[in-house]
Amino acid sequence: MEPQPQYAGTWVVLPTYNEIENLPQIAPSILEALPGATLLVVDDSSPDGTGKLADDMAAQNDLVRVLHRTAKEGLGKAYISGFQAALDGGAERIVQMDADWSHDPKYLPSLVDALDTNDLVIGSRYVPGGGVRNWGLMRKIVSRGGSIFARTVLSLSPHDLTGGFKAWRRETLAALPWDGLHSGGYVFQIETTFRASRKGARISETPIVFVDRRLGASKMSRRIIIEALAVVVRLRWDELRSRRLRKNTC
Repeated sequence: MEPQPQYAGTWVVLPTYNEIENLPQIAPSILEALPGATLLVVDDSSPDGTGKLADDMAAQNDLVRVLHRTAKEGLGKAYISGFQAALDGGAERIVQMDADWSHDPKYLPSLVDALDTNDLVIGSRYVPGGGVRNWGLMRKIVSRGGSIFARTVLSLSPHDLTGGFKAWRRETLAALPWDGLHSGGYVFQIETTFRASRKGARISETPIVFVDRRLGASKMSRRIIIEALAVVVRLRWDELRSRRLRKNTC
C-alpha cells in the first residue's frame, strides 16, 4: 500500500463571500501547504460568482469540496455549517481560516502539527513572533483591546481571542454546544475558545503575522464590535448565574 499523504484527515474550512479575486490563489496555496488535506469552501451565495468558481475547482480536484449556503447569515453560521460537514465527512483535524490572505497558508503546518499535543491551536498575533501589518492605529487598539477585554472578563489564558486562524481536534470541536452558540459576527471566535476552555481543552498559541486583506472589502463593522463586547459580558454573567444556581441546589 502507498503511504497516506501527511495531512490526510485534515480539513480546512474556508468561508467565502465575494472572494472571487482571492480564491484562485489561496485555494492551491492551502493544498500545497497541507498535502493530502481536504479544502471545504463554504460560500454564502456570493453574487460575484465565488461559488461557481469553487465548483469549477472541485470538479478538477477531488480534494476540494463546496458547501453552498442560501444566504449571507454571518461568519459564525458559515463556520458551524462547515464544521458539521467536515465532521460528517470524517475529518480528524479541522482548520478554520479566512480566504483573503490575512491568514497566510504558510502557517498551516505549524498549526496542524501542534494538535499532536493540544486540542485547540490558535494562530496568534499577540505572542512573541506574531504581529499585524497594514493596520491603522484604531484597528490595532480595537483588536488588541478586544482580546484583552475578553481574556480578563472570561478568565482565559490565550492572548489572541478575536482571531479566526485556528486548528481543532475532532473530539474538541464536536463537543461544543452548537445549538447554544452566539453565532453572529466575530464574537464566534471568542465564544468557541471560551466553550472549549471550560470543557478542559488543552489550548496553545503559535505565532502568525496577520496581513490586512490584499483584495476586496473588509467585512468588519462597528455593529460587530459592539455585539462582541455585549456577548462577552453575557457569557460571564450566565456562567456566574449557573454557578450560583448549582450552589443553591447543593
